[in-house]
Amino acid sequence: MSKFVVITFGSEAKAYEGTSALKGLDAQGDITLYGLAVITKDAGGKLSVKEEQPDALAGTAVGSLVGMLVGALAGPAGVLAGLATGMVLGSIGDLLNLGVGADFLDKVSRELAPGKAAVIAEVDEDWVTPLNARMEALGGSVVREWRSDFEEAALARETAARKAEYKQLQAEMAQSSAEARSKLQTRSSEVKAKLDELSNKARTKLQKLEKDTNAKTSALNAQIAKANAENKARIKQRLVEMRADHDRRAALLKQAGELVKEALAA
Repeated sequence: MSKFVVITFGSEAKAYEGTSALKGLDAQGDITLYGLAVITKDAGGKLSVKEEQPDALAGTAVGSLVGMLVGALAGPAGVLAGLATGMVLGSIGDLLNLGVGADFLDKVSRELAPGKAAVIAEVDEDWVTPLNARMEALGGSVVREWRSDFEEAALARETAARKAEYKQLQAEMAQSSAEARSKLQTRSSEVKAKLDELSNKARTKLQKLEKDTNAKTSALNAQIAKANAENKARIKQRLVEMRADHDRRAALLKQAGELVKEALAA
């Protein structure tokens, strides 16, 4: 499973040394780098986004995380910065949906003081030591966060709950008076609309997951093609684990879609 990594440096120049170091670790096979960006905070606390890989960054999880962090850490000013770079913006709730915990946001907020810069990346790694040692040698402070399947699991749970409510309402309407049935029908329509919304959300997330997985597969296969025998085996294992993570997330999203079909067919 991939991780989000935020490495804070004392200056923007050092942050760019950090991006070069990350690319070097990727080239050596010590990590697989899926995307990165640099953000800076000036002496007045204003955040700026630097797109280190503008073509690769757009639409990726890193692009979403950058925009959300800017919005969450900088408030209204962050929203304007995010809009200026065309990145996805969101609230703290959006960060949770992306698979990022509130404690991660708190750590990043404390580390990214005025005058500092940070490299934000999504990586796969077998051990934390290579990345830690390289970043610490440059004066960087590393914060990691596993990407969780929080939203997929929550979506499946909510869909199951809505299905149960819809089924109960349908059964109750069949045994109710005309007056009571009218009120129950109103609520039933609301629940049906929510089920449709959840179905669309699951479908959209599944499409995004497939796109994300295809991009990661390409990155890993490119590494495998260039790696020596020792590194090749490790990178192939990352590919296996990434596919397993995809299958688990996809199953939850497909489960949500099937629950909606079952509910509306009843």
